[in-house]
Formats: sequence, C-alpha cells, structure tokens
Amino acid sequence: MAKKKHEEHAGGHGWFVTFADLMGLLLAFFVMLVASSTQDKQKLKIMAGSMRDAFGAQNVNRFTGIIEIDGIPTRPRLKNVDKTIRPEDSSATPSPDDKSRESNFGARLDSSGAFALASASLRQAMQTMPEIAEISKQVMIEETKQGLNIELVDQNGSSMFPEGSKEPYERTRRLVQRLSGPLKTLPYRLSISGHTAAAKQAGPPGYGAWELSADRANAIRKILEEEGLPTASIYMVAGRADTQPLFPDDPSVAANRRVTITLMKEASPLPSNLKP
Repeated sequence: MAKKKHEEHAGGHGWFVTFADLMGLLLAFFVMLVASSTQDKQKLKIMAGSMRDAFGAQNVNRFTGIIEIDGIPTRPRLKNVDKTIRPEDSSATPSPDDKSRESNFGARLDSSGAFALASASLRQAMQTMPEIAEISKQVMIEETKQGLNIELVDQNGSSMFPEGSKEPYERTRRLVQRLSGPLKTLPYRLSISGHTAAAKQAGPPGYGAWELSADRANAIRKILEEEGLPTASIYMVAGRADTQPLFPDDPSVAANRRVTITLMKEASPLPSNLKP
C-alpha cells in the first residue's frame, strides 16, 4: 500500500514539468518578439539582400539587367566587373552623387507603380533578344529622385564604344534599338548623359573627356530618334566627363564609362484629378 502511494506521489508532478517547458518556450518567444521589434531595419535589409545574392536568388533577373529593389544591397560593384578593388578598400557610398543626383540607393519605386512597369517592360525587351543577352548584363536600372536611370555600363573586355570613339559598337546599337521600343511608349521625357573614366593619359589635343562624353550621349540620342522616338521627348543631352564616377575608389575603372538614359520624374502640367 505504501509503495502505491509513493508511485502516485511521484507521478503527480508530471504536469509541472510540462508547464515549466511551456513557460520556457513562451518566455523565449516573447524575448524574440522584443528583439525583433527593436531591430535595425537598414541592417536587416542589407543582410537579407546579401543572403539572396550569395545563394543566387536573383540570377534570372540579373542575367538580363540589374534592378535594385528593397532588400538587395545597392551596387557596391557591378556583376562581372574586373576585381580591381578589394572589399575592405571600397567605400560605404559607392556613388558620389548622393547629393548632386540625390540618389535613393536601391530603387524605391513610386507608389503608382509607373516606374516599376517601365523597368519591367525594358527588361522584357532585352530578354526577347538572345543575341544581346551578353551585353544586356551591362544594363543597370535604378530609380533616383530625378527619375528612372538606365545605365549602359562598360566592363573590362566588353565596352559599349570603341576606345576613344564616339560611335558605338554594332551590338550596342542593337541594344539601344531594342530599348527604343518601350521608351517610345512611355510618357516621360528623356535625359541622356555620357560619362568617361578618369584618363590615365591625355587624349588628342582639343578633344577631351568632355567632348567625348557629350558625343557619345548624342550618338545614343540619334539612334533613339532614328527608331522613332519623338524629338520633343528629349529633355537634355549632356557630357559629364569623369565628374560622376560610379566607383570613386577607382575612378579609372572601366565601369565608370557609361551612358545614362533617365526617364525624368516631372510634375504633371495638370492636376491628376482635373476633369474636363
């Protein structure tokens, strides 16, 4: 009889062990909630983007162009760019134009989704032409406060223009012709600017980086107009020389040579809610 009572007494505390485990799990859960509520959102986005990039979650999209979105790290370097800058030597702000161009690093697409649709149509245009798939890797699309930038960027071993020439390669011409289709249908004016890398040696007398960058931007404008883009859609054509490098840590790197087509973000001349 005493043995039976002892067995009942020993088993009577089983519920307490289960209850203690439950309390422990609840405590851990609430600690996790508190920790999550005080997280650094910017660091979390960078971490999430790094994980996506490391595991190749964006391989398909980035094969035919790069579009920066929330959670993907901003361009510390372009895909397939020659590794000339060590990560520990690069700056935290790879673009120097955060004040002049007022860039939002990582695209913050406008609430109407207009630029999101524009970037999707541009990327789709490149995907439908396998013959330009290789060079389309050098197209970077991102939104800034001025509008949607389409960057045609040089890479070592694959340039948009011959060295020192204002006329693009034929593959570059085909790429711009392909982009002209969706650009003609979009209700934005375009700003086209040419950029050069810092020259390691002086160019020909009387024809330097300013002239070359302006001529390259104008060459892109001519191709777009030949494909039917209205002249009235051109807001500005300019040469920037080497004043706005993508990589100020190495101003002579090939990726600083580029032509930027910007879909201008402008206020509507009439209120959107105006009815005739």
